[in-house]
Amino acid sequence: MAGSRRVGAETSKTRDVLLDSVERLMLDEGYAGVTYRAVAARSGVTAGLVQYYFPTLDDVFVAAIRRRTDRNVDRLAEALRAHPGEELRVVWEHSRDEATAALISEFTALGNHRKSIRAEIAKVTEQVRAVQLDALAARPPRHDPTNGLLPVETVLFLIAGIPKLIKLEKGIGVSLSRAEVLDSVERFLDAIEPRTGEAGEGTREG
Repeated sequence: MAGSRRVGAETSKTRDVLLDSVERLMLDEGYAGVTYRAVAARSGVTAGLVQYYFPTLDDVFVAAIRRRTDRNVDRLAEALRAHPGEELRVVWEHSRDEATAALISEFTALGNHRKSIRAEIAKVTEQVRAVQLDALAARPPRHDPTNGLLPVETVLFLIAGIPKLIKLEKGIGVSLSRAEVLDSVERFLDAIEPRTGEAGEGTREG
């Protein structure tokens, strides 16, 4: 997206500082709050330096999406390896991580309004889902959580998607049935994947 002009190196610590500021802005103000001036102010640099690393705002968002996805995939894959037999619980805990859920919601909303990077958001979303499906596919056949009533893809979609929907509803002040839904999922997971330890990390939504 940057064309042929020179941009800051992807391994630069300054670039990471700028992307940290982008994430904080998205969490505090939503993607609409991300501007060159806002990122610069949060980072203590000039807007020109931000533009040196990211010539367009699309470059800002794509870089933020890719970095967050890389980190999420690494953390998810590590948790899945550490908790064999608790794959759905790992996905649930990972999806309920407050920062992850909030950023994913913002990235999804961003894709709905910025067609130029919609494909990127779809690509990284499928990347995460592929990691989850691969882990579930490696489970023994007897580990069918619904006894054949629902395909594993459907169960995974629900487990990973419920926290995102809760986050969206929370943002507009809807709380009806939230506690009941969370309790139902926890009881479902307790029944099919007895807890042997903490399957996820982070601050989770309630």
